[in-house]
Amino acid sequence: MSKLPDLEGLALFAKVAETRSFAAAARDLNVSVATVSRGVGRLEDRLGTRLFNRTSRQLALTSSGEMLALRAARVLSEAEQAEAAARELSAQPRGLILLAVPMAFGLRWVAPILPDFFRLYPEVTVDLHLSDASVDLIGDGFDAGLRIALLPDSSLVARRISSVGRFIVAAPRYLADHGKPMHPRELAAHHCLGYAYRARQDVWRLRNGKGEEETVRPGGPLRVTNADALLPTLLSGLGIAELPEFIASEHLKSGALVPLLEDWSMPLGGLYFVTPTARARPAKVEALGDFLVSRLAHPVWRWPEA
Repeated sequence: MSKLPDLEGLALFAKVAETRSFAAAARDLNVSVATVSRGVGRLEDRLGTRLFNRTSRQLALTSSGEMLALRAARVLSEAEQAEAAARELSAQPRGLILLAVPMAFGLRWVAPILPDFFRLYPEVTVDLHLSDASVDLIGDGFDAGLRIALLPDSSLVARRISSVGRFIVAAPRYLADHGKPMHPRELAAHHCLGYAYRARQDVWRLRNGKGEEETVRPGGPLRVTNADALLPTLLSGLGIAELPEFIASEHLKSGALVPLLEDWSMPLGGLYFVTPTARARPAKVEALGDFLVSRLAHPVWRWPEA
């Protein structure tokens, strides 16, 4: 015998005990009389006792049925209340959202706008997980995440928010000391700073307007697991790095960094709002997705400036 209680059988029995009729119980529960009869019979077989005395004209609880009826009614009532609460949560934005976001992006562009989200949805709370490491959204139980990628994980439902460019940059001081590379192959002779969390491996792929492609494997004095950690060494003029647009743009605008190899481009990535499934997505997750799209679809980090 299964150790799992026959919750369906208990619910069907509770309704029959309440209405004193298999047909009435079936109508109340919107199932067939046969379903009710099978469920009660299965429960009786499991318990090894009769729960009803049946005649052609009436249905009466046995002593075992009397003992079980109150508890079965409580099971049915609590299940109905649990379903009602779950439906309310799915219909109105409220409750906890577990959200995974890359650290550098989250600190710069997500955390600052969350106060506005909480003002709009005061019954929603967010656990914000910040990490540049690859997160298993489904396996780790997250409700949603932001991904910055060329292609989102095919096992997830992805909603594209905006494009995210990538730039190879250096400080003017570095270029004054080491010269400005004019072709990707020249980067092999330079101090190129690396980033550990790549979808495959740490390589820079560039393409020019003629369709020529070059692959560069950065080699230099520093490799990091968070792009912000590149900035002190980069701004001090000690290397060349590839940075995402949302980090690079402020330093390009100020002149603290200079874009290199402007006749070449790197693959254009995207910012995606990802969830484990699109079916029956709770209102709280829909509300967060709509909010992030409204605030991040036309980002201020664009370079060159629009």
